[in-house]
Amino acid sequence: MLSNVYPHYVLDLWFEKVIKPQGRGEACLRRYADDYICAVEYQAEAERFYAALGPRLEKFGLILAAEKTRILPFGRQQPPGQGRFEFLGFEFYWGQDQAGKAHLKRRTARAKLRASLQRFTQWCRENRHRRLRELFKQLNVKLRGYYNYYGVHGNSASLQQFFAGALRILLKWLNRRSQRPSYNWQGFKAILEHFKVERPRIVGYPKMRKATALA
Repeated sequence: MLSNVYPHYVLDLWFEKVIKPQGRGEACLRRYADDYICAVEYQAEAERFYAALGPRLEKFGLILAAEKTRILPFGRQQPPGQGRFEFLGFEFYWGQDQAGKAHLKRRTARAKLRASLQRFTQWCRENRHRRLRELFKQLNVKLRGYYNYYGVHGNSASLQQFFAGALRILLKWLNRRSQRPSYNWQGFKAILEHFKVERPRIVGYPKMRKATALA
């Protein structure tokens, strides 16, 4: 609660009432709790904001995490593979749409995807002995929560990668419920159908258009 309310006065209002009126070009700030990103149109404005940010936070007893803060050129003109950044578990990058035009895209950050599969492995290890009805009920809750966060347009490949990895992990640990493997792949697929396991789905659409980002 504090990490959401306190920065509203320290950062959000200051940005809207001081930084934006004194700058030129478009600018916006997006924040979730104490994670935030500022996008501006001109490099000079990014440098001006960066220079003012540290003293502003220190005035209220906060310290800028220098190792996580940088000025990053981020625009349609960036060479492929450059100018990527991560924010709130997503990797943002420029690609092309079906018409060949530059298009802002995002996908699950690779480190976050690996961490999610590691946590899923731990959950399977701890819950594999539950009755199947209860186990798959909880599995669907976990999958829905994952899709509700990462299920944005353009991220289908990452969702499928997570789902495929999760199924391999689940099959592995179900077959450790006894000394002999209980399921082959065909039998496992039948169980997935029986318990109506949640499939990857898109639930949201990303909206972001920026030229220079401070991430």
